[in-house]
Amino acid sequence: MIQPVILWTDALVYLLVVVVVLFAFYARGREHLRAPWREVVRSRIAVASLVVLLFYTATGLLDSLHFRKVLPQQDGQQQVQYSGEVLSLLDELLGPMRTQEEKTYSAPFATHLYTKEAIIDADGRQTRDYPRLRYGGAHLADPASEKGADIRQRSLRALGQAGAVLLLLTAILALLLARRWRCSPLVALRRVLAGGSVVPWRTALAFVGLFLLLIALIANLSAWYHMLGTDKVGQDVLYQSIKSIRTGLVIGTLTTLVMLPFAVFLGMMAGYFRGWVDDVIQYLYTTLNSIPGVLLIAAAVLMMQVYMSNHPEMFETMAERADLRLLFLCLILGITSWTGLCRLLRGETLKLRELDYVQAADAFGVGRFTIMVRHLLPNLLHLVLIAVVLDFSGLVLAEAVLSYVGVGVDPTTMSWGNMINRARLEMAREPMVWWSLLAAFAFMFTLVLAANLFSDAVRDAFDPRLRAQR
Repeated sequence: MIQPVILWTDALVYLLVVVVVLFAFYARGREHLRAPWREVVRSRIAVASLVVLLFYTATGLLDSLHFRKVLPQQDGQQQVQYSGEVLSLLDELLGPMRTQEEKTYSAPFATHLYTKEAIIDADGRQTRDYPRLRYGGAHLADPASEKGADIRQRSLRALGQAGAVLLLLTAILALLLARRWRCSPLVALRRVLAGGSVVPWRTALAFVGLFLLLIALIANLSAWYHMLGTDKVGQDVLYQSIKSIRTGLVIGTLTTLVMLPFAVFLGMMAGYFRGWVDDVIQYLYTTLNSIPGVLLIAAAVLMMQVYMSNHPEMFETMAERADLRLLFLCLILGITSWTGLCRLLRGETLKLRELDYVQAADAFGVGRFTIMVRHLLPNLLHLVLIAVVLDFSGLVLAEAVLSYVGVGVDPTTMSWGNMINRARLEMAREPMVWWSLLAAFAFMFTLVLAANLFSDAVRDAFDPRLRAQR
């Protein structure tokens, strides 16, 4: 029995998912919206990036289903008590990685601690050596001779499992495409594997297979080894890296939701109405740009910390407290990051308002706000989409920078920024602990690179000038 827990960011994330699904159904019936997206999925780079983003998104959604477990009842206890620890569905899937904590640092796939300790041997003598880990490689009697063969055996098993799932998915895809193309499944399969389809299904299957292999490796090895080592308190670094995905996605998506209304409507109003409206909006974003962003964010976060410290009764668990700080950080980042897109949309609107169809609509008495929504906004969507995807990657990096300087998410929240912040001291110690920084960098780099490559494809498909050249 569990108690569902809906955090503020959980509700907003799934609200965003509903909006995206509704937009997909809306665009499906309109050719002018479907055509650019068809161009996007015809690009190999875009499809590969989309597969990466979908796996990251799926991980973030699994980590946004929170609950609290029931505590064991004591003798004579009638009322049900729930644990103060808020878990997610992802925590349950990564069970051994979450619960198997060591004493301190250990290297990737190590069977011994990374630091020497005083050990009393069988003869009662005290020596300094690297003690065995409690969980990592604990099933091995002789790690020096057995570890390599054990890792190879489990990796081959993971390869077989991933290959079987990939073959099943390929067969299902061939059947679906054969029905669509009105040919036999074998012909459809040959066409997909030869790269002869308009949509690069071969590229998509290759990247899906890569992620299936990674998932199978984690499933087969993480319960027996710490694949990316452990940190100072003995927590699995791979577990921290995977849990940090949700934080990066929340920062990137919710901040964009806060930023877009300010940027789009103020930018269109400044460019279309001009005059005193333009002056007021320009003064507003010029003033915001003159304030150092880090100082403004730091002041807002410190004020929020004071408020939470003075009202502890508002937060039933530590997760709710950390989630409110994460949401507040998204709001502050959104309020301070809309100025660039607003300025860009203002300049584009100044040009669009002089076009003939806008002048004709104005001459026929169409309302100004109707003109903005019906005629100006559709011609600005390509800029908005490009800016959203590019800003997403920038916001993921901003979280890492803010956490590094101490004004980011709550220290108890797992994020790549907090991992990098802790790793700066680990890199200075002897021997150097490098795997925490490398893990955070690899996960963050993959997400940001995929987002940037996907944004390039979106720009090429939605920019009217590039479409005219093609």
